[in-house]
Amino acid sequence: MRTHSTTTTTGVTQGARIVGQGNPDASGPGPDVMAASTLDGDKILSTDGEEVGKVKDIMLDVQAGRIAYVVMSCGGFLGIGDKLIAVPWNALTLDTTRKCFLVSISSERIKNAPGFDKQHWPSMADATWATSVHQYYGREPYWRSLGADDEYESGYDVARDDLDPDAPEGGGVKL
Repeated sequence: MRTHSTTTTTGVTQGARIVGQGNPDASGPGPDVMAASTLDGDKILSTDGEEVGKVKDIMLDVQAGRIAYVVMSCGGFLGIGDKLIAVPWNALTLDTTRKCFLVSISSERIKNAPGFDKQHWPSMADATWATSVHQYYGREPYWRSLGADDEYESGYDVARDDLDPDAPEGGGVKL
């Protein structure tokens, strides 16, 4: 079984881990570098093995050049009544054997996770919201794991004051 994750100079994991057999002889991208669209609809399993949702969107911190969250869709029927949940990228493990993501939390905890609906996305650049999401999953916020070689200082804050306040919410906006 292969296992891979990226750590910073401080030893903090900054991305999703990769486990599984995969296909080491396969040509093309993946699993270390792949198109985000190939992950759309992938199942997400909890630590107790239950399917708790599917990948709906992958949210980027554009300035830092990092994946911030996977937005998971759960519940509902045929896309109606779905609850959306932002899961920190570093709380996930890509399982290449089962072709799914594993989230390091129980299905019961996922059911009680703070979520939102597709018409009411949170401001994902809000530091208070972002910190609470990372705390819920027991993960260090990704912006705190920026290393000395990165563009941002160690005091990097997800809620930077240089963002355009008139810009549309990040929720699902495709450029």
